[in-house]
Amino acid sequence: MALNCKSSKSLGTGEANYNLSAKQVIRENIKRTPEFKTLASRVKINIVDGKTSKGYTVNLRMEKDKKILLTSSPISLVKALITPDKVSFYNKLDNTYFDGDYTYLSKLLGTELDFQKVQNLLLGEALYNLKDDSYKTFIHEKKYALQPKRQSELLEIFYLLSPSHFKIESQQISQSSLLRHLQIDYLQYQEVAKQSLPERIKVFAVEANEELMVEMEFKGVSLNENLRFPFKIPSGYDEIQL
Repeated sequence: MALNCKSSKSLGTGEANYNLSAKQVIRENIKRTPEFKTLASRVKINIVDGKTSKGYTVNLRMEKDKKILLTSSPISLVKALITPDKVSFYNKLDNTYFDGDYTYLSKLLGTELDFQKVQNLLLGEALYNLKDDSYKTFIHEKKYALQPKRQSELLEIFYLLSPSHFKIESQQISQSSLLRHLQIDYLQYQEVAKQSLPERIKVFAVEANEELMVEMEFKGVSLNENLRFPFKIPSGYDEIQL
């Protein structure tokens, strides 16, 4: 049975409790991890790369933990399939395709990505599993801030969580030695079939003097429909070499 979001519902704000430990904050966040089998949504995407700005609309289909399919809309000119094993896409506009590992996406956002991290980004989950490290918490701008007790010299991580619904409002990853910074802001959440899912996401990636901003707005989200994931790279296309 498909469960749909008939109307967007923004989750409210609350008061941060100074007495909560990092473990308690993380436990509350994990309680709100979305649980579903499939997800479908239209996604409006705006990409600002340097001085150029482009807008797209894509249809997103996700089978949780297995695959993500993105198809340009209303005409299927560009299609991408993301699985735990690889990233594949093709472009009918210039007859090119890519079929390989996560190097392309990692280079785009300036941080090492895999399927779980991409899925977590789209669902408002921490890119790095919060149970895999020991964190300290403090109040920052009336929100819960989480940082590893021992920050890596190569990778600094910072999370901001809502005091009312404990979902991530911002996650930031810095690699100072490489002049890289990735910031993912969750500007608004929506409630779909009692699940808290992002409605508006803003991704800001910096590497040296290069900047990339990606804004996403999720509309018409539905859960647990019977979805198909058709994907086949057309013959005769030229492979993109990275």
